[in-house]
Amino acid sequence: MRYRQTGLWSHETERATPGFTLIAPLQCDGVHLIGMNGEVRHSWQTPSKPGNYAYMLPGGHLLWSGELATGPNPGGGKGGLLREYDWDGNIVWEYEDDHQHHDFRRLSNGNTVYIGWEKMPVDAKAEVQGARLGSEDQGGIIWSDYLREVNPSGDTVWEWHAHEDETLLAEPLHSMSTRKEFAHCNSVAEIPGGDLILSFRKFSIIAIVSKETRRVRWHRRDDSWGQQHDAEMLANGNILLFANGIHVETGVYHSRIVELNPKTGEDAWVYRGSPWPSFFSPNISGAQRLWSGNTLICEGLPGRIFEVTPEGDIVWEYVSPWFGGPWQGGQINSVFRAYRYEANGPEIEGRLGAVL
Repeated sequence: MRYRQTGLWSHETERATPGFTLIAPLQCDGVHLIGMNGEVRHSWQTPSKPGNYAYMLPGGHLLWSGELATGPNPGGGKGGLLREYDWDGNIVWEYEDDHQHHDFRRLSNGNTVYIGWEKMPVDAKAEVQGARLGSEDQGGIIWSDYLREVNPSGDTVWEWHAHEDETLLAEPLHSMSTRKEFAHCNSVAEIPGGDLILSFRKFSIIAIVSKETRRVRWHRRDDSWGQQHDAEMLANGNILLFANGIHVETGVYHSRIVELNPKTGEDAWVYRGSPWPSFFSPNISGAQRLWSGNTLICEGLPGRIFEVTPEGDIVWEYVSPWFGGPWQGGQINSVFRAYRYEANGPEIEGRLGAVL
């Protein structure tokens, strides 16, 4: 998949949010901070392509996941190697679990939580509803998800297992899905109070898991999201997510960014492309609400990253120039997620000087 032009497409300096954007190309090694004009301002060298993505921590550190060759990979998003780098690329923390996939977060207590795959027990498999019968993995395996929290020493201090939660077991998988995986958790994030918000692709569910009870305490299913990604709770208590828009009944596939009010169940804000099909990624992808009120969107499959105003105007647009593969018979420039950071914020702390 190639655009005719990569790099910066447009930049409205008066309305775009100044900062540096972090990109971890999905099929290449290396992580890059780019300026508003698309220029690379800083990079970290990594030993492999990412286990999806990376993001910055305070003090100029980077938390990154790399893809290991061992362990299962039933549904994409494989990682396995978690590493924290300092600004100069030195490894300051490392943890391995070759069942880790998709997402990982540094928590407010200094621990790290991540998603992993595990085989469903026989009794739990019998309760899985929906999807295409006979489409389990080899040997009839259905892979479920777990969350594991580890402290800086690598000790496990908390776990949660999707197949043990009655709320999720009561939900049927999408009819178009395979039964290789139950749930397919693709994002985890901490919310105020310490509970965790999760996104489950296989049945278009957003859920909040209580750290105390280890049970889903709130969830919302909306098949119109079309197997969403990247659920994040905003400062106003609403939930921002990337609605991929596959296996839906709209007549034409297209993606949306949805800001959901979890108390009312109503959409507080929605972004669509114009026309709708001009914005579409069937997998990966994410969105970040910026400090200006604008939203940074990562249209993951085609590697397009752009910023929109609350009115939906595009004020900054960039296409990743980093291609790798092979993927589906060719080279691709996909990006799982992208994040923007303030020049003098706690992550960069002025290390790159002014935003050009």
